Amino acid sequence: MNRAVIALGSNLENPVQQVEAALAAIAALPGVSLLRRSACYQTAPVGYADQPDFINAVCEVQTSLSPEALLTALLEVEQAFGRVRTFRNAPRVLDLDLLLVEGVVLDTDFLTLPHPRMHERAFVMLPLADMAADMQVGNHGAAADIAAGLDAAGVKRLA
Repeated sequence: MNRAVIALGSNLENPVQQVEAALAAIAALPGVSLLRRSACYQTAPVGYADQPDFINAVCEVQTSLSPEALLTALLEVEQAFGRVRTFRNAPRVLDLDLLLVEGVVLDTDFLTLPHPRMHERAFVMLPLADMAADMQVGNHGAAADIAAGLDAAGVKRLA
């Protein structure tokens, strides 16, 4: 059993509801148990700005699945929610990213762990610091320290 961290995001079709439903779908995956989750954060879009704000969160799971099998299951959840990949940073019903798997460093065409850009993204690091301030993010340091060094403009914790 490994612990893994997953980022969730949505900016279409009631994004808060999409993220909450996705958390339930992740918890229902065979071989996966939801351990904890962050609060939801409202985030201004990055990259392609002409779209609604996102709702982002992260969760930690315990899983018997391999990292590749877990990512495949997450992609299937996205598809079940109606995710359509049109262009990079496009609006989406649901986006799930596998960020970390405990003790795993991987770089393949299908999956890179830890996620190569997570430490640069306030919309990932603020929720992660909220959930697990001391969690180590590759060789970049603790989540809270990384989050404190990022520009958090446009990222707001929801009640």
